[in-house]
Amino acid sequence: MQSQKPFFDDLARVASGALGALSGLRAEMEAMMRQQFERFTSSLDLVPREEFEVVRAMAIKAREEQEAQAARIAELEAKLAALSAAAPAPAKPKAAPKPKAAPKGA
Repeated sequence: MQSQKPFFDDLARVASGALGALSGLRAEMEAMMRQQFERFTSSLDLVPREEFEVVRAMAIKAREEQEAQAARIAELEAKLAALSAAAPAPAKPKAAPKPKAAPKGA
C-alpha cells in the first residue's frame, strides 16, 4: 500500500498543476476576449451611457416644452376665434367717387 501512495500523490499534484494551468489559461483568454471586445466597440464609435442619458433628458424636456407651447397656441387661437366671432365685422368704407375726367379739347 505504501508503494501506491506516492503514485496517487504524484497524480494529484499533476492534476492540481493542470487545473491551475487551465484556470490561468482561462483568465488569460477572458482578458484577451475583453480586450478584443473593447477594441471592437471603440471602433464602432458608440456613445457612453452618461452622454446618452443627458441627451435623452434634453429630448424629454424639449418635447414637454413643445407640447406646452402647442397647448398655449391652441388656447390663444381659441380666444382669438371667440373674439372675432363676438365682435361685429367692421363696415367697409364707401369708395370715394371718381372725379370726372375733363373733356379733351378744352
